[in-house]
Amino acid sequence: MNRDALTPEKLREAYQHVWFVVARSQDISTPQSATLLDQNLVVFRDSTGAARVTDRRCIHRGGNLADGKVVGDAIACPYHGWQFDGGSGQCTRIPSLPADGRIPPKAEIKAYPVIERFGHVWTCLGDPVFDLPNPPEIADLELEWRAAEPIHAACGFMAATENFRDMAHFPFVHEPSMGDVDPVVTDLDVKREGREVWASYYYKQVPSAQFSAVGDAWMHYHSYAPGIATILYDFGPETGKRYLVDFPSPVSYDKCIIFWGVATDRDFRGGSVDEILATETMVFNEDTPVLEGLEPKEVPLAGQAVEVSAPADIYTLNYRRATQYAVQTIQEARGLVDAPATTLEAAGVNGHDRA
Repeated sequence: MNRDALTPEKLREAYQHVWFVVARSQDISTPQSATLLDQNLVVFRDSTGAARVTDRRCIHRGGNLADGKVVGDAIACPYHGWQFDGGSGQCTRIPSLPADGRIPPKAEIKAYPVIERFGHVWTCLGDPVFDLPNPPEIADLELEWRAAEPIHAACGFMAATENFRDMAHFPFVHEPSMGDVDPVVTDLDVKREGREVWASYYYKQVPSAQFSAVGDAWMHYHSYAPGIATILYDFGPETGKRYLVDFPSPVSYDKCIIFWGVATDRDFRGGSVDEILATETMVFNEDTPVLEGLEPKEVPLAGQAVEVSAPADIYTLNYRRATQYAVQTIQEARGLVDAPATTLEAAGVNGHDRA
């Protein structure tokens, strides 16, 4: 793929057409600020309980709508009280007008599509190219969810996503929570189709380590490029399964908010969902300082930095190929670049890639 199509500017254009998280569902009973791809937003619930996402700036005199209040199905500006419908963005009331006054036709803000899933609020700034997935591996599970405290990180969201599915950093970054993990990463069975990547990794219990106190587990990784990553932990029939999800959201090119959560199946006997959340919180907090020290701050898809890879990076490399596939698909679908002379497949970026 032409690297000119993967510059920060081109990626920002493409990611306008991707679903990203902007808030936890539990936090929007009052208006909440959010920033996605440098666009300032407000997230709130209307009178029906529906989650809404609109621009944060009032079109009148620039008031911050996140400091306003919800009135019925509208968000009201704290400056002059103008009200904007959460679904359409249309101004529905200007208090300074008399009863028969005419609301200016340009009095509207942009409203964005919303999906609530996995305990989080998702939106897309443009016309989405990919649907928000329902991972098939959890279709038959009865999950109890907990949305974790979001983590603000001074790194790009792709870098944060890569970190989530990297096994080789366990013994170096996660010694406090995971203990003395064997640094050797055995051959991984990795598969890629389009923007999806799968891998399975057998994680052996480390004595006295809180992370693996429950026992050995298969970690089944499944990701959807560019920014959805999951792990289904299978401890066997006697203990059951739990689930971990990671949805880093781009505030800007080199800053993100890591939204994430955990879930336990109804038959899981390895601890409560709150205990699992506490354990995984330790792990995520160990990652943050390392992520913020990366140089460059974001995955250099356009070749901004020289990197050398090892066999343990096979999942990461497939994630990058999946991201390139997703970006090219978006760019072609939304007319953001001219049709390429060669496809990804012809360029060697195809399914079932190996490092």
